[in-house]
Amino acid sequence: MTGVRGFIAKFTVLRGARRELWLTFLIKFLIYTAYSVTNKTMVLWLSKDLGFSDQASGALVGWVWAPAMTVFTLLAGSLTDAIGLRSTFFLGVAICTVARSVMVVTTIPSLALACGVLPLAVGEALGTPVLLAATRRYSTTTQRSISFSIIYMIMNVGYVAAGWIFDYVRQLNLRVSLFGFEPTSYQQLFMVSLVFEIVLFPVIYFIRRGNEATNESTAAGRLTQTPLQLERSAPTFLRGIGETIRKSAIDTAQLFRRLIGQSGFYRILVFFLLIGFLKAIFLQMDYVFPKFGIRELGLYAPVGKLANINAIMIIILVPIIGALTQKSAAYRMVVIGGTICAAGVFIMALPTEWFVPAANSLIGQSLGHSYLGLQGSIHPYYVMTALYLIVFSVGEAFYSPRVYEYAAAIAPPGQEASYGSLAYLPFLVGKFLVGFGGWLLARFCPEHGPRHSGTMWLIFALAASVAPIGLLTLRSYIRVPEAGRQD
Repeated sequence: MTGVRGFIAKFTVLRGARRELWLTFLIKFLIYTAYSVTNKTMVLWLSKDLGFSDQASGALVGWVWAPAMTVFTLLAGSLTDAIGLRSTFFLGVAICTVARSVMVVTTIPSLALACGVLPLAVGEALGTPVLLAATRRYSTTTQRSISFSIIYMIMNVGYVAAGWIFDYVRQLNLRVSLFGFEPTSYQQLFMVSLVFEIVLFPVIYFIRRGNEATNESTAAGRLTQTPLQLERSAPTFLRGIGETIRKSAIDTAQLFRRLIGQSGFYRILVFFLLIGFLKAIFLQMDYVFPKFGIRELGLYAPVGKLANINAIMIIILVPIIGALTQKSAAYRMVVIGGTICAAGVFIMALPTEWFVPAANSLIGQSLGHSYLGLQGSIHPYYVMTALYLIVFSVGEAFYSPRVYEYAAAIAPPGQEASYGSLAYLPFLVGKFLVGFGGWLLARFCPEHGPRHSGTMWLIFALAASVAPIGLLTLRSYIRVPEAGRQD
C-alpha cells in the first residue's frame, strides 16, 4: 500500500499489540517526564537550597550526577538479562522513589548527595536500557519499527510536559507548610517528579511476568514464556545482581581488549569524541540555560517552554529529514547537521540590540504573548533563544540519528554491536564539558553584578564548532565508504 493508506497502515499494526507494549509506552512517558523535571531543577536546587556555588553545582551535575547515570546504564543491560524486565523496572523505580523522597525533605548537602543524587542516578540508569528491551520484547517483528518510533516520540513528549511543569510550579510560587516543613519551589518540583515515580508502581504491576509477543502468539492471541524467562522468575535476585556486576566488568574489559587493536576503533573513538562537543550544547539546556534564563529574563521566566521548542521541532523534523536524506551518507549528514547546530549557537552570542526590532514585531509578540504567556515588552533574548533552538534543532535532526548509523557502518563485519556499545561516549564527553558551565556562569552571567552573557555563548558556539571542523579536517582518517550511500 502507498499514499495515505500506506501511512495509516504503519500505525494500524499496533491494533493487536500486547498490553505490555502499551504499558511500556506509558512507563516511558512517566519516567522521562520525572527525569526531565529533575534534570532542569537540579542545578537550581543545588545552588539555592543546598548553598553550592555555580562552579560546584556545575561540577556536581556534569562530573558526578550525569556521568554516574551513563556508567550505571552500561551495567543495567546485563542486570536486566539476569533478573528480568519486570524486576529491573521495580528495582529502578524503588531506588528513584527513595532518592527523590530524600531530595524533597533534606537541605543537608552530604545527605542529599549520598542518599539522594547518587542513588537517583542508579535508579534512573536502570530505566533506559530496560525500556528499549521491553519495546523489543513486547512487540512483534511487524510492530517493532513503529514501536521504536513511538518510543522516541514519547520521550520528546515527556520533555515537553516537563518544561511546562517546570515553569508552572515555579510561577505558582506556592507557600505551603506540611507539619512545619515548607518546601521551596525546587523541592515542590521534586515532589511532582516523585508523584510520577509513585504512579509507576501500579503501572509496572500490570506487566505480566515473563510475557513476550511473538508473531505466532500474537496471531493466536496468546503470550509465550520461555524457559530462560521462567528461570529469571526464580528467587535469585541478589545473586543475580552480584553475578551481573562481575560479568559486566569482564565483558567490558574483553570488549576493549578486542577493539583496541583495530584501526576502526580509533576512528570511531575520534568520531565520538568530536560528537561530544555537540552533545555538550544539548546538555547545557538543562544544566546551564535555566540559570542563564532566570538571571537575564527574571525569576519566573518561562525557560521550560523556551527549551520545549527543541523537543517540538525534533518530533516534527526527524521523520521528515530522515525520509528525505535516507540515501545520503551518514558521515556527510553528521557534518552538515553539526555545522547547522554550531551556527545556531552563534545567534546567542550576537548583541541583543540587533534583535529589538524582531522582539517588537508580530512574530516576537506572538512568541512572547501567545506561546510563552508573557506580559508587556518582550526581551530580545526570547527571540534569540527561539531562533537558536530552531536552527539547532534542524541541525540535530540531520546529525543525531545518523551518528549511530555511522558507528555501524565503520564497524568490521560481525562487530556492529561492539562498536554500537561505544555510543554513550559522546554523552560522557558532553557531560564532562558541560561541567565547566558553572565556571562560565559565575564569570560571565553571575547572579549579582555585571553580566556578559554573549561571551559565554560565544564560548559555547566555538566549542560546538569543534565538531564540524574536526570532522572535516580529519575526514580522510575517520571516514570510511558506506555501502549503498551516496558520497
